[in-house]
Amino acid sequence: MKDYSTENIRNVALCSHATVGKTTLADALLYSAGEINRIGSIDDGTTTSDYHHDEIERKFSISTSLLHCAHNEHKINIIDTPGYSDFIGEVHGALRAADTALILINAVSGVEVGTESVHSIAESEQVARVFLINRCDKEHATFTETVEKLQGSFGSSAIPVQIAVNPGEGFDKIIDLINMKLLSYDSAGKETTSAIPPELQELANAQREALVEAVAECDDALLEKFFEEGELSDDEFRKGLRSGIIKRKLSPVLCCSAAHATGANALLDFITEFCPNPVECKTLEAQKGNDDGKIAIQAKSDLPFTAQIFKTMSEQHLGELSFFRVYSGKLSAGTEVHNASRNESEKIGQIYTMNGKQRTEIGMLVAGDLGAAVKLRHTHTGNSLSTKSDNLTLPAIKFPDPVIRAALMPRSKGDEDKISTGLATLHEEDPTFIFVADPELHQTIISGQGELHLDIVIKRLADRFGVEVDLIEPKIPYRETIRGTAQGQSKYKKQSGGRGQYGDVHLKVEPLPRGEDFEFVDAIVGGVVPGKFIPAVEKGVRETMQEGVISGCKVIDIRVTLYDGSYHSVDSSDMAFKIASSMGFKKLFREAKPVLLEPVYQVEIRVPEEYMGDVMGDISSRRGKIQGMEAEGAFQVIKAQVPLSELYKYSTKLRSLTQGKGIHRRKFSHYDEVPRDIQEKITEEYIKSREQQH
Repeated sequence: MKDYSTENIRNVALCSHATVGKTTLADALLYSAGEINRIGSIDDGTTTSDYHHDEIERKFSISTSLLHCAHNEHKINIIDTPGYSDFIGEVHGALRAADTALILINAVSGVEVGTESVHSIAESEQVARVFLINRCDKEHATFTETVEKLQGSFGSSAIPVQIAVNPGEGFDKIIDLINMKLLSYDSAGKETTSAIPPELQELANAQREALVEAVAECDDALLEKFFEEGELSDDEFRKGLRSGIIKRKLSPVLCCSAAHATGANALLDFITEFCPNPVECKTLEAQKGNDDGKIAIQAKSDLPFTAQIFKTMSEQHLGELSFFRVYSGKLSAGTEVHNASRNESEKIGQIYTMNGKQRTEIGMLVAGDLGAAVKLRHTHTGNSLSTKSDNLTLPAIKFPDPVIRAALMPRSKGDEDKISTGLATLHEEDPTFIFVADPELHQTIISGQGELHLDIVIKRLADRFGVEVDLIEPKIPYRETIRGTAQGQSKYKKQSGGRGQYGDVHLKVEPLPRGEDFEFVDAIVGGVVPGKFIPAVEKGVRETMQEGVISGCKVIDIRVTLYDGSYHSVDSSDMAFKIASSMGFKKLFREAKPVLLEPVYQVEIRVPEEYMGDVMGDISSRRGKIQGMEAEGAFQVIKAQVPLSELYKYSTKLRSLTQGKGIHRRKFSHYDEVPRDIQEKITEEYIKSREQQH
């Protein structure tokens, strides 16, 4: 394979709402560049990037794929990302590795909720943004209206550099506003260039003028010249356009039909000429060892080596495959590197460039390039690689919080170790999947980005680790506390021949403000309870708090004061005082107006306006409290607080209510009192279960 300098590399991530055509576009770009000889089909399972069995079966992307092609003496790395919100973590990783986010827009549907999500991630990763209106060949496709929607959502920086001439089923012509030419495409996607016809000249001139003005506004010197002369030279215009994109002041809008490669060649031209190369992009700051200082990492091949893994996946018959970006220096096959994130040495065997499942072995990657390595022993998604002497750690990739949780129920006994190993491996590959063996709930709780996400995890657990599990509704980590105050005596006295047991405590229980947890007060005067027994009194209280009193859930936000008691010089012991305090605490807790608390989550729901009423009604039915609404572009953002017990499978319900156009995020907020009728039901169920156990 030809060697490319850092300046001649372009790293582009394809991002969008689901089913807008990213995977087909990836094939169209490879086809136009001569990398493949035909555009694959999603329905037939023949696309380059969707090659896993799960993706072929479900007909959509699940994992990030890495591809590349050559065009105009440039190497273009293409990262194809999934569009479903269940796999949004893949977009976070991809946009860390990319320099340009190519955000696809459906020419029929316009801006969708997933468009807003990926644009927001692109903003946070400070990458250049280019919009591509795809599916211009579909019935009811529009170009002008879609541009208006884009500008309504993202502002006037979304500026057309192309015009779709005849959107709809016969779409085959594009006006190129940069070169002021008409691009025509045949059924095989072959491009021919001609003059803009007279009937389209006025439209083209008006749009070109708007584009030149937008470019001029990105630079004070250009703006001054534009006001003085009313135009820019071709060289000034091109440099200004490129600069505006790199500085993220402009988000150019292009158009295409990926299925027919219409516009694909023009898109490749645009990427190579106007999208940033790795030298021109944001500078990451790495931490050296345990020092507080930061080191700016520059994309130069003559600097010390640094890289970051942005995706890890398991390939059948191959093992673990790690996608990475070289940020500085060079990486050669056979090199030993240092995993600064884990303080481990790692031997890099073969290095590959990728086109879906097709791997091409290469000897070296330069700064700014993307590649893959196999069978790294200690290295996983997000880890930083460098030389041992430099020991540089790049900023962590920020992944989203989970939006769904479920409990695992093994189908066979004895699979616990295999399940634990499998879950740990799957988490290393996909940090948005989280699991915890919860000792309080006595369940293994798994969390992720949606029901589909968890389904894929469970399928991989079965396919790769040979263990089958069912997903069940997880228990809720309720908390117990009190509203009132109670005090009294508790005596434990037992005589059964020989030495007896004697402990006598006087306790007072009272509530603490929410979040204060627990306070034990030793108010003994005059040694009525010897100091050596007081730790046992506190231990008895703490152990009972862990077990709970009315529902088997942990007790919080309570003060317990030991203010009196008595002891026996022979029969008193740590155990006797521990039992006495436990008995007394349970009795007083029940007298002090006990209440059950439930976890409440802050939920943010993003939906098109037409679904707002249904979504708000559903939130109310879940005992949710609407806290506010605000418009963001074409969408409404609803903020609410909802009990965790009402959020099981909420992502699926939201998808159903909004025809797949709504997404939500959630985060723990606080504990709040459970309504009396629900509390009574929970405590009754707890009492019944205790009776059955005994």
